Amino acid sequence: MVHSAGSRDETAGWTAMLPDTMQVLERGWLSSNNILFTGPLETALVDSGYHSHAEQTVGLVRASLAHRNLDRIVTTHLHSDHCGGNAALQRVYRCHTVIPRAEADLVAHWREADFSFIQTGQRLERFAFQGTLLPGDSIELGGLSWEALAAPGHDPHALMLYCAKEEILISADALWEQGFGVVFPELQGRPGFADTHRTLTAIAALRIRLVIPGHGAPFTGVDKALQNAFARLDYLAADPRRNARHAVKVLLKFLLLESQSLPLAALPEGFARLPLVAEINARFLGLAPGALCEWASGALIDSGAAARDGSWLVNREPGSAARPPGRT
Repeated sequence: MVHSAGSRDETAGWTAMLPDTMQVLERGWLSSNNILFTGPLETALVDSGYHSHAEQTVGLVRASLAHRNLDRIVTTHLHSDHCGGNAALQRVYRCHTVIPRAEADLVAHWREADFSFIQTGQRLERFAFQGTLLPGDSIELGGLSWEALAAPGHDPHALMLYCAKEEILISADALWEQGFGVVFPELQGRPGFADTHRTLTAIAALRIRLVIPGHGAPFTGVDKALQNAFARLDYLAADPRRNARHAVKVLLKFLLLESQSLPLAALPEGFARLPLVAEINARFLGLAPGALCEWASGALIDSGAAARDGSWLVNREPGSAARPPGRT
């Protein structure tokens, strides 16, 4: 799904709030949204989606830029659904790439074992970077000044981008209209709930007309979104097993989004053995691999996010029929 400032659909309300130099390419849940800036001197893209969609990302950017070059990529955090198109875009455009300063050593030496995509069974092609951002730094995008803001919680080194002049927040996975991204640090014995609370509190102190989240449509009701986010955070923090169960479901859904169908019999030796899934299970759930997969697949089926077709778990989207096994 792609929406931009020129779209003529139900998104007209928020697209009218975008500066002329800014477009939002809304991508769904496998790939993060992409925010494209076409300033007078430079073009830039904030976040590039997932590896499986990399060529689609290149096509969308090429169509939106027409004959202009993509000069810069800005990455809010190093989860693979936000930077998975970086390498493909670099090959085509030789663009300057900026990442959070705290991740510079990891990316420079590309220690795969330390990347989250290895822990979750996802994919990420190696990319280079030429610049970094620290919280408090300013960067010009689309002829406007944007401040980098720390957004720990979902990811300890994540950044948001805030334009005070336009009162627009690019929140990545720190705030969605209905919640926020999985609080991953808590799953590995590191603090995350308190960081999430600090990030939400920092957002609440800003003047915001429009939030552009990492997933889902941009929205204007920031007060309501924050109220829902604080309530969800309290719910998760009251029993960390809730965050663990949510994470397992999200990780299985992500794999299902990519493949569209998974053989149920293979899940205990595949999905349940992924390093992060195994760690979550050992720390919080204590289920046998088969029982964990039966519970997780059943939870997705009960919520309408998946369906069972014989011996296959197949992806479902709201309001759509299940897709047959093997179809992508």
